[in-house]
Amino acid sequence: MIKLTLGVLLWSFTHFVPAGFTGLRNGLVRKIGENPYKGLFTLLMALAIYLIITGWKAAVPESLYLPPAWGRHATSLLVLIGLILFFAPYPANNIKRVFGHPQLMGVIFWGVGHLLANGEIRSVILFGGLTTWAAVETFLLYRRDGTPVRPEPAPIKNDVILVVAGLIVYAALALSHEWLFGVNPFA
Repeated sequence: MIKLTLGVLLWSFTHFVPAGFTGLRNGLVRKIGENPYKGLFTLLMALAIYLIITGWKAAVPESLYLPPAWGRHATSLLVLIGLILFFAPYPANNIKRVFGHPQLMGVIFWGVGHLLANGEIRSVILFGGLTTWAAVETFLLYRRDGTPVRPEPAPIKNDVILVVAGLIVYAALALSHEWLFGVNPFA
C-alpha cells in the first residue's frame, strides 16, 4: 500500500505546485527554465503513475467497508458523467458554462463512483485520494484565478458530439476494464 499511497501523494503534490504554490513554481522556472520545469513535472507524473499502477497491483485487496448494493449501478452513471466532463475542456461546448473546471469535476465523479462500488483499502487510497486531489485542486485554482470566465454559448451539436464521444469511450473502457484492470465492472 505504501507505493500506491506514495504515487497518489506524488501526483497530488506535483499538481498542487502550479495551482497553489505559484511562487515555488516560478522560482523553479527561474532557476532551471520553463522547459526543464515541464520536463521535471512530466517525469514526476510518470513516476507517480508507475507507483500507482505497481502499488495497486501489489496491494492485497483488504475490505474496509461493504459498498451498497446499488453502488455498482451508481458507479456506471457517475463514471459516464465523469468521462464526459473529463473531455469537456477541449471542444467548445456548453458544459464549460456550468463547470468552471470540468476535467477535475470529471475526476470527482469518477472517484466517487468507484468508491460506491469498491470497499477495499487500496480503492479508498486510489479513488478517495484522487477525488480529494481533484477537489483540493479545484479550490486552489479558484483561489489562484478566481471564478473562471464563462465561455460564450456553443452550438448544441458540440454538446451532442461530446456526449456521444463520452459514451464511446465509456463503452470501450467498460468492455476492456477486466483486461486492463483485472476487474469486471459488471460482474
